[in-house]
Amino acid sequence: MATFGADRIKNETILAARLLLVTLFLVFGWSKLTNYGGTVAYMAQTGVPLPSLAALVAIAVECFVSSAIVIGLFTRPLALLMGVYTLATGFLAHHYWTMTGAAHFENEINFYKNVSILGGFLLLYIVGAGRYSLDAKFGLEVK
Repeated sequence: MATFGADRIKNETILAARLLLVTLFLVFGWSKLTNYGGTVAYMAQTGVPLPSLAALVAIAVECFVSSAIVIGLFTRPLALLMGVYTLATGFLAHHYWTMTGAAHFENEINFYKNVSILGGFLLLYIVGAGRYSLDAKFGLEVK
């Protein structure tokens, strides 16, 4: 089967994919961490249950779980966790089916971006962290 040269850069591409996949979460997780009060207020405004707790969960997942994926630590289970988180966030924060006008359109885009990101996390779960990871260093990566 033709791989079009992908086998030559597989591990480098997996490393880049890990970083690119979580960049959004790292950027907005940092924003949530540095503006916790604003994050809680936004979550309360959008109807997220238990906004103070939800903000802490979001910060933990977006900052710390994403960082673990970047360094390739426990990548497969954390990719599944990030996938579930991403889908749940889509349903909680981007429920476009209850909206009209510009809000409907913007949240529909964001909901389906979340669904697409879930696809990336499912692929990461299957492929694993690759050679350039702590999983590989500690023997947690399947060859």
